[in-house]
Amino acid sequence: MKNLKYIFIAFFAAYTFSCDDYLDIVPDNVATIDYAFRMRSTAEQYLFTCYSFMPNYGDFNANYTLSGADEFWLASPYHSRLGYRIASGQQNSNSPLASPWETMWEAIRECNIFLENIGNVPDMQSYEKDRWAAEVKFLKAYYHFILLQHYGPIPIMKENIPVSAPSEVVNVLRQPVDDVFDFIVSVIDEALVDLPERVLDENQELGRVTMPIALGMKAKILTYAASPLFNGNPDYTNFKDKNGTNLFNTEYSEEKWQKAVDATKVAIDKAHELGHQLYYFEPSLLSQKISEESKLQMNLRGSITERWNKEILWQHSGSTTRNLQTWTHPRGLTTAQQGWVAANGSYGSTINMAYLFYSENGVPIDEDVTWEYNERLNLRTATSDDRYRIKPGYTTVGLHFDREPRFYGTLGFDGGIWYGSGKYDDANLYWLEMRSGQFLGKTEAGWHPYAGYFVKKLNNYTNTATNRTTFTSTNYAWPILRLADLYLLYAEGLNEIGQMDGALEYLDLIRSRSGLPGVVEAWTNYSNNPNKYSSKTGLREIVQQERNIEMLFTGERFWDLRRWKVAPLVLNQTIRGWDTDQGDPQFYYREKSLHRQVFTLKDYFWPIREYDLVVNKNLVQNPGW
Repeated sequence: MKNLKYIFIAFFAAYTFSCDDYLDIVPDNVATIDYAFRMRSTAEQYLFTCYSFMPNYGDFNANYTLSGADEFWLASPYHSRLGYRIASGQQNSNSPLASPWETMWEAIRECNIFLENIGNVPDMQSYEKDRWAAEVKFLKAYYHFILLQHYGPIPIMKENIPVSAPSEVVNVLRQPVDDVFDFIVSVIDEALVDLPERVLDENQELGRVTMPIALGMKAKILTYAASPLFNGNPDYTNFKDKNGTNLFNTEYSEEKWQKAVDATKVAIDKAHELGHQLYYFEPSLLSQKISEESKLQMNLRGSITERWNKEILWQHSGSTTRNLQTWTHPRGLTTAQQGWVAANGSYGSTINMAYLFYSENGVPIDEDVTWEYNERLNLRTATSDDRYRIKPGYTTVGLHFDREPRFYGTLGFDGGIWYGSGKYDDANLYWLEMRSGQFLGKTEAGWHPYAGYFVKKLNNYTNTATNRTTFTSTNYAWPILRLADLYLLYAEGLNEIGQMDGALEYLDLIRSRSGLPGVVEAWTNYSNNPNKYSSKTGLREIVQQERNIEMLFTGERFWDLRRWKVAPLVLNQTIRGWDTDQGDPQFYYREKSLHRQVFTLKDYFWPIREYDLVVNKNLVQNPGW
């Protein structure tokens, strides 16, 4: 029998695996590689081991990108969360926060072992071996990409290094970032040859890698490569490895954008061919009495929370969202439910995000010539015209009126309507009362949204708190990649190569789904900068705001602000919320500074742990750390 013959390279984990260590990571305690690949059933378990390293994106505590930007704000009992600590400038090189360094290298190592041995399985057809190998090739590329997102230039682990390798082979160097991107894309291209267009058995295989997933992620990865952080970034002119090799190419290349555009168009076309389309809410038997306006609000919400809908290209079945929904859903929706604790609601949005959404005319509220921006903090009482958005007769703040449908479908606020959760008739819906002393007001335990906004978008509309301690949720697998994401990436790339008409076309597809006029119509008729869309810089701002709105609360903003190189401008701003200690609306609706975030140039990339630099002398630290 052949015992494990590969080491986990010293710079990755700073120790060597023995056979006993191997027992901890191979399925069902299979003790040798030969044994793991002697039959289909054990090889399949090894395949699932390769999948098991996928990050748990649907868990708020594990997915630090959700709370690591400026989207969420947590009550003080939850300030130990990794995302909060990262956003507060607590990252360090001695014990880096939320570091994927060891886990992802271990994942890549397992992928390499699988690829080296899958051909030896005797009771499998060659086409199935090829398919499984293609899935693992994609995972290997994706795990490299996760490392690249965090660290920039990284070593490339094409294959595992044998125990007998000399130290100069084991102590590998970081590779130039362009080479890392090229390697990742080349491995995805290899995988595409043998990936199926669809899973073969939806009951058993949903979430497995398919051709649309690989094409979509290739498009996203190439967009990263073309973005300002990686394309012509002068900040890293002096960032070199131990041999003096430049790790960043500081020359801007429009060709990178062209590659991204081409790849994104291929991904979109394949998705369309296979029946993927933007999600539109279709009322179930529960929800027949629903207005067109409420449907518009539900379009974006449902694109996230309706399981396996046609907009989703890649949904991670290992990331269920039970806890995420529990922590973002109101603890009760009536006065009678005031003391209920089944749901929590303590993970809420900041006011900063409430400003992000457009007016109902489809332009930023500080640009809309018909929207009273200077009156946004004044109190206003809702009328019957507002009934699908705000409870008629309820007094709230001007900021909440006359906003686009995505605002109302994404955020729950004081006086706002909450569609679903047991009520599906537009004539009789829940509304939120969130001021101190009201049924959703502040509690000592912190079971309320600290800044004054629930995140409605992440909650399936059928969720219900059925009694004081029971919260019944419709769980969904976390959507990693949606067609809307690709449309926005395509629009971004088209603008960067000067094809602005095409960019406008794909932006308008997204906007139309939410009932908004097209960009040209909206800016021409309602903006104080009516020609904004006609320049590359102006359209870039529009693309980025559209993407921020559409992808809000999915973790994309955390990375987008970085790749666009605008993070220092955005993530050093003060986090703001309403004064939730107050019951009187005149005092509740005072903007309150909750926290000052910290983001410096070094925060674009994670530090490599100091101990790993000691173990592998060939590694260099990221700038600033």
